[in-house]
Amino acid sequence: MNMLIIRTVSPVQLYIMTLFAMYLLLRGHNAPGGGFIAGLLTVAAIVLQAVAFNVRHVEYLLPIHPPGFIFMGLLLAVGTSLAPTLLGAPFLDQTFAHVTVPFFGDVELATALLFDLGVYFVVVGAGKMIILTIADEEVDADDGSTDERPKVQPAEG
Repeated sequence: MNMLIIRTVSPVQLYIMTLFAMYLLLRGHNAPGGGFIAGLLTVAAIVLQAVAFNVRHVEYLLPIHPPGFIFMGLLLAVGTSLAPTLLGAPFLDQTFAHVTVPFFGDVELATALLFDLGVYFVVVGAGKMIILTIADEEVDADDGSTDERPKVQPAEG
């Protein structure tokens, strides 16, 4: 009965949690929030999906290669941090511009968002890697299988 409730609620909750994570990511350079907390919230939504369904469902929902995602995030964060230094500004300096977007009006675009996006990628990639590692260990424990290979007797012939 409990799994029925979790399986019914988790798809809706995935969208709500992901939407709120995007909100936190986009406002992080001006207010509390940012890439780290948005990444944690996304990982929490992924864990909920893994608990409600299984790891294969998580692979279907988020078909990313975690080490590549982590590398891409680190590259983006470090690149955004070092770019001002190469242009003669202090390390981690940011710049911003105001752009008028239809339906939204005046929107501020800041380079700090790129840094937050890199942190987000690192947290989500690491979180998915941890989830998959733990799930694989649990599957191996449930099977009762070991890493030892069976000993093969030489054939007599």
